Amino acid sequence: MVIAMIITTPVNLIISEWVAAGLCVLAGFVFTFFFYRSRFRGKVRGSIFTTAVICNALFFINYFYNSGISGPNDVVFALALYLIIFVTPQKQHKYWFAANVILLLAMHGIEYYYPKLVPYTYLSRSDRFLDVTAAYLVGVCIMYFTIRNVRHSYDFERLQVEEKRKDIEQQHQYILTQNEQLEHINSEKNKLMSIIAHDLRGPLSNIQNYLELVGEYGLDKEEREVVESDLLRVTQSTLNMLSKLLIWSKSQMDGVVVKLGDLNLHETLKNTLEMERIMATKKDVGLTYEVDPTISVVADSDMLQLVVRNIVSNAIKFTPAGGRVDVNTKRINNECRISIADNGRGIPYEQQADMFTLKARSTFGTANEKGVGLGLILCKEFTEQQGGRIGFESIPGKGSTFYIFMPMG
Repeated sequence: MVIAMIITTPVNLIISEWVAAGLCVLAGFVFTFFFYRSRFRGKVRGSIFTTAVICNALFFINYFYNSGISGPNDVVFALALYLIIFVTPQKQHKYWFAANVILLLAMHGIEYYYPKLVPYTYLSRSDRFLDVTAAYLVGVCIMYFTIRNVRHSYDFERLQVEEKRKDIEQQHQYILTQNEQLEHINSEKNKLMSIIAHDLRGPLSNIQNYLELVGEYGLDKEEREVVESDLLRVTQSTLNMLSKLLIWSKSQMDGVVVKLGDLNLHETLKNTLEMERIMATKKDVGLTYEVDPTISVVADSDMLQLVVRNIVSNAIKFTPAGGRVDVNTKRINNECRISIADNGRGIPYEQQADMFTLKARSTFGTANEKGVGLGLILCKEFTEQQGGRIGFESIPGKGSTFYIFMPMG
């Protein structure tokens, strides 16, 4: 409103509307004072109410000194109502609307019945056109910028609400994901506890039975050797199972530190494969390996050996006496493929999809070797942590081939 008064004052002076110009100056000072009072003194409600009352009073007076209905007063009065509604609380709008309409009808009624009270003050036709045009331009400019400001504020608030909504959705999705992960972890824990309870009960029962036999009946030398041999095999299998459980549990709780480096594949795997060859020989399984001595891979030495040892051990476990296990390497683009093939019993088709999960069944080997079902889980996790990948092909009754792909060094 202050800007409107500043613009209309010189227009009134140009067309010799002295009273109107004086009222504009007075209104400008009043609006400035109450703007300062509301903005910097914190007295917002009182300032807005007083300004609205004075605004209506000054425009009412101006009507009678600025040619009444022939001047721009109706436009100015409508603009005054627009601004008052714009700044006052919503619950007051109906009262200000009623007051504005009543005042306007009163002014028109006075002019209609008492025309002498509202003199025509324009000195020329051009003065009237200039005054009305200026009032219209001031009105539409004020309406344009206020509506534009409101729309900008609305769009800004809407954008903030939308961003908050997206944040809430992301948080909700994150919570759902966390819940799914927790449910998965809880399921894995239950599965693991079930595996431990089931697989440890058998070996411990065997040890208990052996001790009871020795204590109650006594055994001759030949019987003792047979039982001790079986007991040793079961104990070794149980120890291997516990070792895998501890490694996997530690990797789940503490995470695994991967120390990558350029490794000569032949030098890294030679000792591991030689040890597995000894184990294969005891079972009458042939183990051969051909590892290209010129191949270097980027890997963690301990983790790579653990992966290869587990898979070769599984191949021996599920290959009957007289069978064979072959380990080979091949360059494929920027990767080295380590193939571990056997001609053992193979993997049933219905079990193949779960081979790298805790859903995989723990089965007995061809010589009744017992596993825990965690070996392939460790192999997959450790291979991927080194930047590699693992897969397999298997035909039940004909054997399996596992592939380990590692980045070339």
